[in-house]
Amino acid sequence: MRDWSPVMGLPLWVWLFVIPSILAATCFIAGPKIEKIMRPIWRFLDGVYFASGVIAACFMVTILLLIVAQMVARWTSIALPGTTEFAGYAMAATSFFALCHAMMRGAHIRVSIILNSTAFLKKWLDIFAVFAAAVIATYFARFAVKANFFSEMLNDRTQGQDRIPEWVVKLFQLDFSGALAGGDKLVYTPVWIPQLAMSIGTILLAIALWDTLTRLLVTGKNPIVSEAVE
Repeated sequence: MRDWSPVMGLPLWVWLFVIPSILAATCFIAGPKIEKIMRPIWRFLDGVYFASGVIAACFMVTILLLIVAQMVARWTSIALPGTTEFAGYAMAATSFFALCHAMMRGAHIRVSIILNSTAFLKKWLDIFAVFAAAVIATYFARFAVKANFFSEMLNDRTQGQDRIPEWVVKLFQLDFSGALAGGDKLVYTPVWIPQLAMSIGTILLAIALWDTLTRLLVTGKNPIVSEAVE
């Protein structure tokens, strides 16, 4: 059996920055020759970005439902604690899950005055800008995940009125036996659970930017097309 320990033992920064950079350099050298190989990967990632956008839309609808529930609770004098906090979590999830989908649809603001000056600047500045954005997004994603681990390690809990069933926490911890055991005990929401949306969203954004860089280097065209305003 082949020993993979030297590869798996590489520092984290190698996996996050060096290996994607080597892949980008390979795409630049090979160019259109590897487009046929990359097409299935691009189609799969497009599906991931679309699914992320659908999840963001679901969380947006959740915000609406929570607001309506809060209004009805006030009219009927029924206590419904935690709706404000849950709506805030849903809003954060909407924002972060929508990042990669919105970027690939050209919904993010891009300053392109210099890019449109000459073809030479458009090519090389575009490559540099996407590469720099990919590195920054990867750095952000790495520390977003680190924040998750610290919150779980410190058992950081919400300071609001939102409480969730304990079995839900067990489910997020992948403790399926504990989740199946049930229990109606309500506990204050661990902060790392709503933080998961931030971690997943930033990871997908970083992947989308590295993906955009490979497409730009292989095809010579940036796949992100700004939305037209009519």
